[in-house]
Amino acid sequence: MIKKTLLVSLAAATLLVNNANASTMLERFDAMEKEMNALKAEIADLKAKEAASTVSTTKMVNATDNEENKALTKKASSSNDDDEEDAKLSKSTKSPTSKLESKIADMQDDIDELNKKTNGNHLKFNVDFRTAIENIGYKMADGSTKGNDALMTNRLWLGMSWAATDKISFTGQLAYNKAFGARSGANTTNAGYENFDWITNENAYDDTLKVRSAYFFYKNNTFLGLNTPWTFSLGRRPSTNGHLVNLRDNDPESSPMGHAINVEFDGLSSKFGLERVTGVSGMYVKFCAGRGGTNALPRFDPNGAPYAKDPTTTNDIDLAGLIFVPYDNGHYKVQSQFYYANNLIDAKSSMDPSFKTVGGLYSGTANFVINGIGNDLGEFWDNTTFFVSGAVSQTNPNSGQNMLGSTDAKTGYSEWVGVQFPSLISREGRWGVEYNHGSKYWRSITYGEDTNIGSKLAARGNAYEAYFTEPLVDNVLSFQLRYTYIQYDYTGSNGFFGDTTGTPYKISDIASTNPMAGSVVKEAQDIRAYLRYRF
Repeated sequence: MIKKTLLVSLAAATLLVNNANASTMLERFDAMEKEMNALKAEIADLKAKEAASTVSTTKMVNATDNEENKALTKKASSSNDDDEEDAKLSKSTKSPTSKLESKIADMQDDIDELNKKTNGNHLKFNVDFRTAIENIGYKMADGSTKGNDALMTNRLWLGMSWAATDKISFTGQLAYNKAFGARSGANTTNAGYENFDWITNENAYDDTLKVRSAYFFYKNNTFLGLNTPWTFSLGRRPSTNGHLVNLRDNDPESSPMGHAINVEFDGLSSKFGLERVTGVSGMYVKFCAGRGGTNALPRFDPNGAPYAKDPTTTNDIDLAGLIFVPYDNGHYKVQSQFYYANNLIDAKSSMDPSFKTVGGLYSGTANFVINGIGNDLGEFWDNTTFFVSGAVSQTNPNSGQNMLGSTDAKTGYSEWVGVQFPSLISREGRWGVEYNHGSKYWRSITYGEDTNIGSKLAARGNAYEAYFTEPLVDNVLSFQLRYTYIQYDYTGSNGFFGDTTGTPYKISDIASTNPMAGSVVKEAQDIRAYLRYRF
């Protein structure tokens, strides 16, 4: 007979193995179901064996000496006031069948409880919690300095997922990004910008838990009978920490290319694998579309038209684009991205921070990645990643509106290069260096970048970065030290798309006596250290 503790240990071990090896939650629970059924079958077998021994057990009881039974009964009668003696008597006369049935019942209870905790709880959670301290400094155009010696933040990502079948699944993530001691409802200058939807979970502001992503994901190995694997997803998509920018952030790459777009977004995407059709390694195309701003009156509109269009404010902001990867064999990878966003915004004036619609933006990005420099040059170079990326943007102003200070279309460009090496301390540790440069009219949509001094990839000027990431306890607790330095050539790098916040003025031409010089950042740096727990 298998003991109760052994069965429980076996069930727990099976659950752990399945969690580690099964590719989807459905497969994990299927495996758990099979193990539960096997345990139940073993219990049924034990019951059958006990039933077969019941006859011989009964004969043994009937053959007991009558005088001994009478004496036992008399002893029981004289001990009615002694609960401990009653318990001993009951235990001494309990048949082997009763003992076995009791143990089987206990085992069945444990199995039912374990089954309830697995099959009854389909949604699985994971935790990503980070505590960081940053030294932030700014040098202004008038020569003055500003900064914060110790900005401390807590960031929580609470992930959830469930694969209902091998084709469709759900993934979501709740988040907050909170400065120490901050609380929701704090009264700060331009607080509306702090809660702007594109950066609601990347901005260190308060302790409000918000939805960072929530979407369903469908995949199939064929499309309309063609030998083409494809996927489709819809919801609040994971559109921050995209390709390449994820390296320094030590995160899995999300959908977009981080050079040109890094904001939270609601929309859809559909990917089609072309490798089987073309024979080219890793080739695919991915279509994306979404809405970054909705024009709608409130539910309790005083004029009685809830959710109708409001002609006095900005239009819907929509974006559509595609990602095309012509080649990816795991060692060498070429990627490209193209999109158009309409009805982009800017502040109405320096005195009125509410938004106005100014026009659209075309954007194109291409990059080349080497995962492992050289060929069998040793473990260090074989685990070194190198990338180079280029991006271009062009404005499309609405009639009568200025974009980046001009009614004409303006083209900007950006270049970005980086390399990431093994840490030499551990297999998982990494360190890297990066450089990027942006021109006068360069404009990205990277407001959600995880850099508190502003997006380095949006810089109209030069940005330098070095980082070191090292695991401390397995892959659960890690440490990172990062240094970011930005030298701006033109103003408006972190502004919007119109003339109020986006016009590029050459910083070297702004005299120190100019009234605006005290509010123009010439140089910025951020030294950040964090401890991060992920499980």
